[in-house]
Amino acid sequence: MAVSQSTYRGCLLGLAVGDAMGYTVDNRSWQEIQEDYGPNGLLGYDLVNGYADVTSYTQLAAFTCNGLLFGLTRGQMVGKMAPFIKYIGMSSREWAASQRPWGRPTRNYCWLLRKPELCRRRCMDTRMLDTLDKPRPGTPETPVNNFDGPGGITTAIGVGLFFHEDRTDQQEIDLLGAEAVALTHGNPSAFLSGVVLTHIISRLIRQPRLPLKKLVAEAVETMKNQFAHQYSQAFEIATLIRRAFTYADSPNVSPVDAMEHLGCDSAPQVLAGAVYACLSSGGDFDSAMITAVNHSGRSAAVGAVAGAILGAKLGETALPDFYIECLEPAEVLRELADDLYTGCPMEKGNKLFDLDWDYKYLHGGQ
Repeated sequence: MAVSQSTYRGCLLGLAVGDAMGYTVDNRSWQEIQEDYGPNGLLGYDLVNGYADVTSYTQLAAFTCNGLLFGLTRGQMVGKMAPFIKYIGMSSREWAASQRPWGRPTRNYCWLLRKPELCRRRCMDTRMLDTLDKPRPGTPETPVNNFDGPGGITTAIGVGLFFHEDRTDQQEIDLLGAEAVALTHGNPSAFLSGVVLTHIISRLIRQPRLPLKKLVAEAVETMKNQFAHQYSQAFEIATLIRRAFTYADSPNVSPVDAMEHLGCDSAPQVLAGAVYACLSSGGDFDSAMITAVNHSGRSAAVGAVAGAILGAKLGETALPDFYIECLEPAEVLRELADDLYTGCPMEKGNKLFDLDWDYKYLHGGQ
């Protein structure tokens, strides 16, 4: 099946919708959410000045895409490039600079650093900023901490969007997803959740019609085959995802009860909650978002992951207009999604020259 531009846009826009909707109620108890929004909880955006604001979940995914496209362009235009993880690390550090009121770099590589709608100071895990300040980034083999939260999980979405199995081995794609999350979150349960999410997104981009439950099961099995001999947390993640499947197949369990049982706090719990929200909604984006954010856990993280998965599966046209119209970074995310879809149009020695691409991915928007 031909790759669709709508799939890329749907993924990034869906991520931002879930993030913005969940941000309002993030880490608040279900009882508090009901007190503020009624017995059914939050049913749409709670707008601030007419806009829906995104957080670091959307920002990090976008900066990851920016860094990977910068690396790809250097490889094609200059003829030399570092390993892709270096570009993810570079873009993550530039994102971290955007979260501080001081220390903005005078020279930058990411054009998104010049887009204020993707640089608002809304880091959902501020420990990441200290981690990214360290001279040596974390890797799966040499972690810099034992964080298991979902703060870095959306970098895996950027990795999944960038790579296709027809030009890169799927195992390499999945490994890079682990490395991307491990830059900031050293607990294996966090970066192995990144493996599963990377696998899901990279496969959906090519084959959005794949049955979602089957694809998630495949992603978990692949993760176990690749990493379980080294990390026992692989089995814990598999157990959580199986639990999400069971709840999705149980009509007697209410969505809120299922989400409360899944916990939705650590990275694997957030992933399991997002999988449940997608499967239990029957493919309806609106009801998936309502399920994804109404619980006592990390609502913005679950919303972001569920929105990215379902957005990639359904495409941009399936996202209701009322979600997109007031989403502040929608146009920038569309532009980034289109760049991911087309890839670098220039090559060394080729007469074709794209001024806009050169401006963004060789000169960092300067």
